Amino acid sequence: MKIIDAQVHIWSQTVIPPGGGHRQVPRFTAEELLGEMDEAGVDGGLIHPPASWDPDANALAIEAAEKYPDRLAIMGQFPPEDPANARLIPGWRRQPGMMGLRWALLYHDQPRLLAEGKLDWIWAAAEKEGLPVSLQAGLFLGKFRSIAEAHPSLKLIVDHCGLNLFHTDDAALVHLDELLALAKLPNVAVKATGAPAFSSEPYPYRNLHDVLHRLFDAFGPKRLFWGTDFTRLACSYRQCVTLFTEELRWLEGRDLEDVMGRSLTEWIGWDYKF
Repeated sequence: MKIIDAQVHIWSQTVIPPGGGHRQVPRFTAEELLGEMDEAGVDGGLIHPPASWDPDANALAIEAAEKYPDRLAIMGQFPPEDPANARLIPGWRRQPGMMGLRWALLYHDQPRLLAEGKLDWIWAAAEKEGLPVSLQAGLFLGKFRSIAEAHPSLKLIVDHCGLNLFHTDDAALVHLDELLALAKLPNVAVKATGAPAFSSEPYPYRNLHDVLHRLFDAFGPKRLFWGTDFTRLACSYRQCVTLFTEELRWLEGRDLEDVMGRSLTEWIGWDYKF
């Protein structure tokens, strides 16, 4: 079974310290990433450039994907605050390894601009270009739903299980029903990245098993993508894998293969050889 990680990071500098609990190291190279992937039994990874602390992260990701095209692809980004960047969207996928767009929309004026609709030009342009977009939508599910409904041909991905970021256990689940309701929109998928961070329990995080099962039941194996964001997790990379491959007894066969990578590559248009 091929395993593809839906969210990994590399960086070459730290203009500010890495946020979100990520490793406090000055750089994390593609070669270091691939070494840890090999140890964990992970075949491919989808890079999300951490531009919030490395302004050159997008270019670094392109360089890595060009060097390792059979292992790495990218959900890239540009400063979303500037409408002049609309010129970058046509032909975006002509860049080596580039599959689509991703923003957390946590920084500076981004939450306000999002709420005021001043980033809406992005969704229209991405839909026209056929670019999938991944967002940290657990922080703004209402706005996310409005985007998905207004742009039914735009493939959207909810980051980090769509749960209440930086909270654990019951506090992480406060809007779970609202998240599950998004499954009725066929252009919405969910990345089950960073799942261990939502539990205060030790591995295998048994209080998350039912949550993951509910996500699977709602979105199905074609719209639920395994991944890690492992550079900010306390557990090992391998445990992120085995949480799904060994501990979720209800996830097996073709469904497991889909969740562990095949469905992600299909959703974003990554022509990966399984």
